Amino acid sequence: MKKVLFVIHSLGFGGAEKSLVNLLHELPSDRYEIDVLLFQEKGGLLSQVPNTVRVLQTPPVLRRLYGPMKKAGKFFLPKLMGTVLCRAKCKTPKAAIGARWKKYYSKRIGMLEKTYDVAVAYVAGEMLYYVAEKVQAKRKLAWVHNDYRTAGYAKEYDAPYLAQMDGIVSVSEKCVQVLKEEFPLLAEKIHYIENITSRELVHQQAQQGKPLDFEGLKILSIGRLHPQKGFDLALNAAKLLKQQSLNFQWYILGMGTERAALEQLSGQLQVDDCVRFLGTSANPYPYMACCDILAQTSRYEGKSVVLDEAKILAKPIVVTDYPTAKDQIANGQEGLIVPLTPQGIADGIMQMAENTALRGSVVHYLSQHRYGNRDEVEKYIKLLDGIK
Repeated sequence: MKKVLFVIHSLGFGGAEKSLVNLLHELPSDRYEIDVLLFQEKGGLLSQVPNTVRVLQTPPVLRRLYGPMKKAGKFFLPKLMGTVLCRAKCKTPKAAIGARWKKYYSKRIGMLEKTYDVAVAYVAGEMLYYVAEKVQAKRKLAWVHNDYRTAGYAKEYDAPYLAQMDGIVSVSEKCVQVLKEEFPLLAEKIHYIENITSRELVHQQAQQGKPLDFEGLKILSIGRLHPQKGFDLALNAAKLLKQQSLNFQWYILGMGTERAALEQLSGQLQVDDCVRFLGTSANPYPYMACCDILAQTSRYEGKSVVLDEAKILAKPIVVTDYPTAKDQIANGQEGLIVPLTPQGIADGIMQMAENTALRGSVVHYLSQHRYGNRDEVEKYIKLLDGIK
């Protein structure tokens, strides 16, 4: 059997993490001996890793460098210097991460002992750097889950590590196009493979409860509480909807570093009576099954797992017009693509709420199509095996 390693930061409820767990369930266990290395051994999806996959114990140096500052021990000073100084000196957050790895982290992190047939950095950034420098493998692969340009990746740091990869994968045609434009010399290595979404699993888990019982319009958004997801735009859109006397509740499912700031903004905008922060759930599908509209207010995405799942459950979608949105949503058929502004979001939700013919046609269209892509697994297998 081939020995395969997947490296990812943690297994929280993000799209990349969910995609990896779905993939781990689909890869044949009689063909691959799979290990997963987490920079932080945490996340609500840890319990969903199949028992045929081994989650490695995170090396102590990674635990200290990527865990809480108070547990950094002898790495406290390089962690502090690497985080604070690089953020101060670098123009972008991802450049700061690249500089931190190069100047402070790399020399302190040792090689992983086990040798693999294939090693996969399932998220770009420091996972890519780690696989390139610290893992011994015959074949190395890297995933880029976002629009590389819009997400602000640090090309000056990423380029030499991507050049060491035998394959680079992204999850939408637009994302692949951007990667090829940014790294033309690597174009032959770049592949388009969709995130894995299981139609059967989504439908099965959606039946487990009915958590939303509000009588008016139920809007749901799912994602990390991070600037990328545009929840500040959602709150401002909620204010506009409230001013139009729409009877609604907007539920936000997810956790992240921005929760306190978003809750404060919700109070300032006086929408805390119609916006609910629900935290996280290991099973978001009953919430999705209950909602009337799935709203995604992101500033950028690669290919959204949430949108694929909403289509499986035939939920009307309102999504902002970030660069890859049109790769995933047929405007007017599967939902509405709206301007990336509070007014655009509010107008799209109001249109979907009030135009019952539109909403009905979207639901009918979605319910007549069989979404889900377990057949993509064969592409993953060919890539792992080096088959062109």
